[in-house]
Formats: sequence, C-alpha cells, structure tokens
Amino acid sequence: MKRSDLTYSGPERAPNRAFMKAMGLNDNDLKNYMVGVAAAWNEAGPCNIHVLSLANHTKEGIRSREGTPRVFTTPVVIDGIAMGTEGMKYSLVSRELIANTVELTVNAHGYDGFAALSGCDKTSPGMMMAMARMNIPSIVMYSGTTLPGYYKGKRIAVGDLFEAVGAYMNNTMTLQDFKLMEENAVPTAGACGGLYTANTMAMMTEVLGLALPGSASPPAVDGAKQKFAYKTGEAVMQLIETGLKPRDILTQESFYNAITVLMASGGSTNAVLHLLAIAHEAKIKLDLDDFDRISRKVPEIVNMKPSGEYVMADLNNIGGVPVLMKVLMDHGLIDGDQLTVTGKTVKENLKDIKIYTTGDVISDFDKPYKPDGGISILKGNLATEGGVFKTSASKVKYHKGPAKVFNSEEETFKAIKDKKIKAGDTVVIRYEGPKGGPGMREMLSVTSELIGEGLGDSVALITDGRFSGATRGIMVGHIAPEAMDGGLIAIVKDGDMIEIDAPNRKINLLVDENEITRRMKEWKKPPLRYETGLLNQYAKLVASSSKGAVMQ
Repeated sequence: MKRSDLTYSGPERAPNRAFMKAMGLNDNDLKNYMVGVAAAWNEAGPCNIHVLSLANHTKEGIRSREGTPRVFTTPVVIDGIAMGTEGMKYSLVSRELIANTVELTVNAHGYDGFAALSGCDKTSPGMMMAMARMNIPSIVMYSGTTLPGYYKGKRIAVGDLFEAVGAYMNNTMTLQDFKLMEENAVPTAGACGGLYTANTMAMMTEVLGLALPGSASPPAVDGAKQKFAYKTGEAVMQLIETGLKPRDILTQESFYNAITVLMASGGSTNAVLHLLAIAHEAKIKLDLDDFDRISRKVPEIVNMKPSGEYVMADLNNIGGVPVLMKVLMDHGLIDGDQLTVTGKTVKENLKDIKIYTTGDVISDFDKPYKPDGGISILKGNLATEGGVFKTSASKVKYHKGPAKVFNSEEETFKAIKDKKIKAGDTVVIRYEGPKGGPGMREMLSVTSELIGEGLGDSVALITDGRFSGATRGIMVGHIAPEAMDGGLIAIVKDGDMIEIDAPNRKINLLVDENEITRRMKEWKKPPLRYETGLLNQYAKLVASSSKGAVMQ
C-alpha cells in the first residue's frame, strides 16, 4: 500500500478525491504516487524568483514516471534584503519554518515523497532538515546562482558592494562609482555568486548525497538548470519506487565528506550551523570537534570569493562540485562508498569524471592555497563550547587587543561610522546569539564597514551572532555559550584584553580569574527582547549555536 492511499483511496476518501477532482485531477491521477514539489519561492529578491518556473520542469519529470506532482511553497528570507536590519533576526528562524512547512504540507496531504527546490541561504538547509526528519523518499535541487557582475572590467559579486558601502561612506569611493557598482553587482536571477552561504550549502546538497551530481553549480539562467529540474522529478519517482530514504544516505561518513568539502573550499561558516542541524534531524552524532579535526588535515584548494577571486559560475565551467569531490577522493580525503540519491555510491557517480583544472578555481592538490581547512574552531574561557573563525578569509591569524563592547549590531555600526573604533581594537558584539538576538543575525554590514574604513586587517570582531558567507577579516562568530546563556562574553568590559590565536585554536579573555568570578556573580540575565510573536517563541525554544541552533 502506498503512503498516499491512506488519504486518497477507498470509499471513505470520496470527499478527499472530490476536492482533488475540482482541480482537474482524475481517478488515474489519484491512483498514482502523490509527490510534493516544495518550492522555496517569493518575490522578495532575485535569489528564488525563478523557482516556480523550475518547479514546472520538476512536475514534468514526475509525470514522465506516472507520478502526480503537487507544488507548494515555503517561506524564504532573502538575506541580502534583510541584512543590517531588524528583519535579519528572522533569517535563521526561517530555516526552522521551512523544515516545518515541508513536514506540515507533506504529512497533512499524505504525499508519498517530495522534491525540494531551494535557493537563498536558509532554504537548502531547511529542506534537507525536513528530508532527514521525515525520512521519506525525497531529493533536493539548488535553483542556482546569479552570474558574476562586472565593474570597470573587474568581476564582482554582491559582497564587493557591501564593502563598497564603507568605502563610499569613508569618502574613498565616488558616488558615480558607487552607483555603477550597485547597478552591476547582481545581473541575473539566482543566489549570491561567490562561495557565500547559498552556494556553500548548494555544494553540501551534492556532497551529502541528497542531490543529483552536478546539479548545484549551473547558474540560475543556464538551461542545464531546467534539465536538472526535470531529472530531479524523475529521480524522486525512482526513490519512491525503490524505497530509498534520506537516512539510508545520511551517515556519519557522509557528514565527514561534507565537512571535508567545506574545509577544502573555504566555504561559509554558516555551514557549520547547518550541518549540525541536519545531522541532528538525521539522528547522527556530530559536533564542533569533528569540524576542527577535519580542518587540521584538509588543505584549502578552492579560490572563490570572498577569500579568493572566482564565483560559482566559474566552478561550473570546470565541471562543478563533482570535480572537487573527485580531487579529494583521489587523495583519500572523502569516502567514496557512501550512498547517494542516484542509488549509486559517490565513487560510482564520480567514476567517469575528468579533472580539467588550470590551477585557478581549484589549485593543484600539492600546491594548495592554504595548508589546512578554511574554518577553524576556537575554544577558551571566552568560548568554552566553541567559536568559529573563517581563517581562509583573514590574512591575520593572531590578534591581541582591547575590547570595545556593544550590545547590538546597530550600536556597533554607529560606533564605526563615528570613528570610535581604532586599529588594534577587538570589537565585541553580544546579545546577538540565537536566544539573545534572537535569531543570531549576520554581521555583514558591520564587517563590511570595517573593511571599507580600512580596518579589516587591524581590528578583530567577536560575536555570539553569525557572519555572512561574504564576510572576511579577523572575525570569530558563534561564540558559545552566548551572552543570554551567561557565557563569558556577557561580562566583557571595554578595555579588557582579548587574545585570538587561530594557529593554536584558542580564544581567551585575559582577565584575572577572581575578577571574572566577581563579574559573573553580579551579572543578571536580561529579559527577552520580544514579549510576543515568532521571535519570542524562537528565543524560548532555540538551542546553542554549538548544537546547530536547532529548536528543542
């Protein structure tokens, strides 16, 4: 018996069938597998604007295998629109809402499986969390990146424009040049072009085995994306027919593979949160120590923005994620025996992949861009559970300087604009964690302003919030425990010395233990910032960033 028979078969379900027939379906349609097509779509920004058109191709793929597709949409927060505003508090929250929406819609309507079409940052992890949680036949496809923009003959992405804000406000860029960059930074539909969060998580869809090989890298406007959308529809039918489920694919080793690719690519620190959350839903034990261990043995071999030169479209031009995986597998760094949605192993999927690289987008393995992984996990009295440092995006690996403490992103941004931050300072932004923010906002506006002011290599920033995948500089985020949970970051004062030592994986508040004890006794937990509504609910239920900021 099919899963959908409980909803659509038998005399007692005649009213259910009547509702479906009102939409033009017939008895044959209702005897087929009922397949959801989860489309992360809205008109809030270009990242997902094309997803509904891709959903039509996925529907055709499902119909070609005698399935009955049913499209539904999920929430989407466009981070590039919400960034630097109160709206950014909803971004990480949307990840949970996406997973919940998929679960709600698929289970409420008795679908046999589903295909998920993702785009902007939180949509890929949200979809994969739903897949892991529900554990019914399902597949995900990333809807694609924008093409690179061009400014005065130079290839750019939206991260360059965020940094240009600081340059313009600091009078080192003219209004004419500023507007020229604004007009050209995002030329097409699709998610941000660099190896920011959306494209990092797109890589993860393939590496975890939940997406078709090669589907992540084609740009949104590339005809290949439409073909992959169709094939994704065919593939979900095969998964339903064979009974292959996400937890058959999501193993400890598949997550290690994902972390390996994350480190080798210098991808977004947000992937740390998201992989922890997906593993939680899959009931796989994963923690920050796994990221640290793998980071120490995997070289960074990808040269993509923000730490490098190229964008996702360039990776696509040399073969996409499969080429990177093949390089790593050939050097014994990923496990080729892991199963994927094709029904084949990673090794089988990569068998015929040819490696065509010029040493630009992907380096020669024995000449890596950096000797170890792009992300380091730091621990110390300031982050006993851990903090996350994107070392690939920082020229400086060690910093010791006096604290300048702020209790919100807005306070910090104003201080930078007012020239209150000096070279050598350590900016501390607290009460921006999962509970304290709530929502763990990304500090891209702040970090971009620092770079625009020329302070990117001389000022460090630590926060219990997050950073955008476009962030670069001496930035340590995800500090846990967060201030709202009584982490040491809550009692830091202006002038306290803070040491960030990435080579030795340490981050410490250099204050006498007796003074720390005294301050902790005096600290009082502040009230939640929101008394009602979604952010109030989220703040009460969310776990530490070291646990993936999942709902508990």
